[in-house]
Amino acid sequence: MNNEKQTIHEFDLNIIYDFFSETERQGPGSTEETLKALGFIDGLTEKSKIADIGCGTGGQTMVLGENTPCEIIGVDAWHDFINQFNQNAQIKNLQDRVKGIVGNMENLPFQEEELDLIWSEGAIYNIGFERGLNEWRKFLKQGGYIAVTENTWFSEERPAEIQDFWQKAYPEIDTISNKVAQMQKAGYLPIATYILPETIWTDYYTWQTLRRESFLEKYNGNKTIEEFVASQRYEAELYYKYKAYYGYMFYIGKKI
Repeated sequence: MNNEKQTIHEFDLNIIYDFFSETERQGPGSTEETLKALGFIDGLTEKSKIADIGCGTGGQTMVLGENTPCEIIGVDAWHDFINQFNQNAQIKNLQDRVKGIVGNMENLPFQEEELDLIWSEGAIYNIGFERGLNEWRKFLKQGGYIAVTENTWFSEERPAEIQDFWQKAYPEIDTISNKVAQMQKAGYLPIATYILPETIWTDYYTWQTLRRESFLEKYNGNKTIEEFVASQRYEAELYYKYKAYYGYMFYIGKKI
């Protein structure tokens, strides 16, 4: 077996969470792109409520908190991420409006039509794009928004190596037109759909290069950790080789 061709989902969650615990964001993204997406959302007031699903340590959530007057609830399954999230909220003096809670995106702790905005950067894939759009819709008020990032094919045809990798890692990866169609079918009016810049990936993988070295030192001689690091290195190599064929898209929809 070629360990370099394992995907991240084949490893213990504790390893994954440990690896990504020492970064502001647990996936590709940036303050600039969060603010760009936020610019498509109308009508937010101090009475509005936002849920950030799969928030991690809250890099993007803090941006939302600093640029809206809303109450914001971040939800993530990992206790340590939520602890860091709430520490970050205190550091930024947002703790009165921004709170992280431990929860499962398959069983969210919200009432029907409680939310004005659902946000999810780099996380909806955990439940699946189509499933997330459908199951989370009931939590939104009429006219409420959903904004998510999703790994997407840029073309109908792509080389077998990258096709096989992502088909194994995330079988729901699909083309832009199919993702938009799924959003419409789920009961949303597509408001904005656009490609995130390559810099969100290059910055993400540059951080990973440094993290891989410290992670190997921390777990010196641990074969499972070595396999995990190899898998992350392989994923980065594939991106640089095939970035013309796929990347992150922001999908923003309005409940109708």
